[in-house]
Amino acid sequence: MGRTLCIANQKGGVGKTTTAINLAVGLAKSGSETLLIDLDPQCNATSGLGSSPTPRHALVADKPLSESVVETSTPKLHLLPGSRSFQDVEVLAQGDIEQTDRLRNHLQSSLAGYDFTLIDCPPSLGPLTQTALGCSNEVVMPIQCEYFAMEGLTQMIHVIRKVMQEGEGALEFGGILLTMYDETLELTREVDEEVREFFGEIVFNTVIPRDVSVSEAPSHAQSVIDYAPRTRGARAYIELCMEVLEHE
Repeated sequence: MGRTLCIANQKGGVGKTTTAINLAVGLAKSGSETLLIDLDPQCNATSGLGSSPTPRHALVADKPLSESVVETSTPKLHLLPGSRSFQDVEVLAQGDIEQTDRLRNHLQSSLAGYDFTLIDCPPSLGPLTQTALGCSNEVVMPIQCEYFAMEGLTQMIHVIRKVMQEGEGALEFGGILLTMYDETLELTREVDEEVREFFGEIVFNTVIPRDVSVSEAPSHAQSVIDYAPRTRGARAYIELCMEVLEHE
């Protein structure tokens, strides 16, 4: 059975969508059939892979998701585009148990052929993110190496534990990912040490460095792995992909 990873953080600008795109591309390049679902109304994962948002989100349509999945320029990587429809966001964000079960069944029945399904969530702890968590079996949390990182992380983990308690127990911590890592800054080293000391093994060994190529790649509708494969950022996301693959 395939793995469903929810890429989530309630804060914006921490590298969540960038991580979703690059991890999805890396997994596909490893030979894994991979699907990226854009659940963020900003639709940055959709545009970042060279596609356009849809008028209506496929997750609220009464047809198999496979009919709405689009190909990308990366072999084995498929995309379920996002939608900016406020009506669809409200439907998806109902967040009750019935809605979560309906979405989970929708995913499992339509997309069983994928080795990995990644869900890019909005920067929020609201019902839409909680619904995505309820449909996943792993959560990956990118956090920026900054002063308020631990405070935001604690809030996020509280929501994850709530989903674990209310759900069927399928969700687990896939890992915490340190992003925008600048080893020359004392603050970065302090956050790294504090997070690893507190959370231990659920923190990825890989860190994502500050790298201008990582920021430039989406404007070319590419992952940094394709846009600048020799850069530190590309190598870091490849290493992250290897860690995810090793975790069974």
